[in-house]
Order: sequence, then structure tokens, then C-alpha cells
Amino acid sequence: AGAAAEARFISSAKGKGLFATRNIRKGETVFVERPVVSSQFLWNALYNYRACDHCLRALETAEENAQRLLGKSSLVLPHPEQCSIRKDLHQQCPRCQVTYCSAECRQAALEQYHQVLCLGPSRDDPTHPLNKLQEAWRNMHYPPETSSIMLMARMVATIKQAKDKEWWIKAFSQFCNKTANEEEEIVHKLLGDKFKGQLELLRLLFTEALYDEYLSRWFTPEGFRSLFALVGTNGQGIGTSSLSQWVHACDALDLPMLEREELDAFIDQLYKDIEKESGEFLNCEGSGLYVLQSCCNHSCIPNAETSFPENNFLLHLTALEDIEAGEEICISYLDCCQRERSRHSRNKILRENYLFTCSCPKCLAQADDADVTSDEEEEGEGETDDAELEDEMTDV
Repeated sequence: AGAAAEARFISSAKGKGLFATRNIRKGETVFVERPVVSSQFLWNALYNYRACDHCLRALETAEENAQRLLGKSSLVLPHPEQCSIRKDLHQQCPRCQVTYCSAECRQAALEQYHQVLCLGPSRDDPTHPLNKLQEAWRNMHYPPETSSIMLMARMVATIKQAKDKEWWIKAFSQFCNKTANEEEEIVHKLLGDKFKGQLELLRLLFTEALYDEYLSRWFTPEGFRSLFALVGTNGQGIGTSSLSQWVHACDALDLPMLEREELDAFIDQLYKDIEKESGEFLNCEGSGLYVLQSCCNHSCIPNAETSFPENNFLLHLTALEDIEAGEEICISYLDCCQRERSRHSRNKILRENYLFTCSCPKCLAQADDADVTSDEEEEGEGETDDAELEDEMTDV
């Protein structure tokens, strides 16, 4: 079957959109997409969320994952055979020891960008230009992370290594570009109040670590800001978790009723305990650039959603409703809780983070509602029920 969706230009204000090329049924996978480039977040890696350096597949077994998140090394998970992690396949770069989930990922990274970025024996040398760049970034961008300077580093390294450099430059230029004013807003959002000084420091470190004559424009103040804004606007968060994979596998087991109830109760309790210990940071997290997914516009009543059910960077776009041929496919840039808030609050978040005001059917229907901000709503906000919270947690 041909592709179920294609990108089309809508208008200069909206840019591109994604449209169904045939009827799509609710629950159907519209497409599976691999990113042109991706990278784990730096704090996430520093805190021992161990993921494949290329595809972000979680490397810990589900049991190790739960033990670390709980801070309890004695925890034993039932049904260990439901864990999908294959440690016998893991490989390291022989020069710098970063870990991959397989020989294929090690090879793919080497062929695309790792020759340029491999730190070799300097892996722990704080004076190495790449380490200085990473350290500076971590000190500017604390968790929760939304972006990574290493995504930009991998873009540069990819072009440096490529035989056909123009092909890659074209691939990256497909992503939505912003005007100078908008770029400034996005960078400001990512770096906070000190953004001008910080951006210049990052640019100098980035240049020291990666400068390339062919890409000289990317290293100028304007070019670097554009690159930064491109990643800030188009980067899609990626979350992987061997624990969540194990939970999904356990959910699918055909068990006697009593055993099923016991297992469900065990899992519920496990998530409650983990939340007390580790808060919301459950997954290996990073971000990537996806050509098709980045064309999806936002709606507060989306007809599709993205997820990472293969426990790696492969993004699945799944239909939440029946979608007719020719209809636009929209995802939500807001999480479940944010979508339930007033139109005013939703648009405040969208304007601050994505620089647009939403005019989806839900927003148009609520156009006459009073402009209440979150303060008035917040009283009712502490009461997300556990079930919804759990959905959020296992939904990688």
C-alpha cells in the first residue's frame, strides 16, 4: 500500500500540513518514521538513563530500570521473560566506549556522524572542545529538557562526513524556518533571560568544536541562531523505557483472573512508588528531527498521535479517529492536562512555545468564552486522577 499521508503547502502563514491520501481507520498506523538525526538529552544521560547512543533504545533491563527509578536494588519483577532487552547484542565504540544496542546502530552512527564526534581517549577530558560545549549547554538548560546542542552537533557532523553534502543540507532545509524576530523568541524561550550572552558563548564553543568551511554560514551569529531556532521549533521529544515495554507485554498476557488482578495491583503500586522517588522523569529522553511528523499541524482535538512503541527512535503516527482522504492530519502539541484547560490558557502555551494562536474547531467554538488564565483554573488542577497520570507515564 502506498503512503497514507503526504505533506502539502497550505499557506505562507501556516506553512505545510499533512493530509490523508486515502481513508484511514481509527487505530491504524498512518506511518512509521525514522529521524534524519536524533540525540539523547545531556542531563538524561548524565543521570544514568542508559540509552543506545544512536537509536535511543533503553539499554537497562526492565528490572534494572525499575530498581534505579525506585532507588532499591532488591526489587524483583515478576515475568522477567517479558522484558525485551537483549544485552548480548549491545556493542561499544572501541575508541570512546559509548554504547549501542546493536552492531547495526554502531555502524549506522559511524557512517552518519560518529567519526567526527567520537571523543576517543578524551571522553573524560573537560578541556576537549566538545566536552566544553556539552558542559556549557547543561549549565544553561536544566531539566525538564526540551532540546539538545548535540542534535545540532550531529547535524554538522553528518554534513561533514557526507559524500553528498547538498543532499543533507536540502534534507535539513525542509524543516520550518522562522523570521529573525520569531527565531529570537524561540531562542529566548530555550535559554531564558540571559539568552543573548549565552547564545554567543555557545556559538563560540560550537565553532571551536565543529567549525567547517563548507557550512560557514551556520557558524555566523545569524546562521547559528537560525539553526538553534530550527531545532527548537521542529525537535520532537523521544521517550523510551524498558519498564514501560515490560508493562505493555504484561498487559497482553493471558492470565487467570486472580493472577491478573495481582499483577495489575503490583504494577500500579510500582508506578506510585517510582513517582515518589523519581517524579515525572521515567524515560530515556531525547529529541529528533522527523520530516513528515514536523509537517503535522496542531489541533486541540487531534485526530492522530505520536508514540514510540518499539522502544527506540522510530516514531509511529496513529489515527485517533477515522480520517477521510483529503482531510488534514493533526496532532496535539499540548499534553492531556493542558488540552482540558480554557482556550485562553491553551493559546497562551501555544503562543509562548510555538508562536501561533490556534483556530481549531474547539478554539473557534470557545471563542466567546471569558479570558480566564490558569490562576482561576489552578484550584481544580491538583486533582488529576491516578488513572490519567498512569496513562501519561506508560505512554511512551
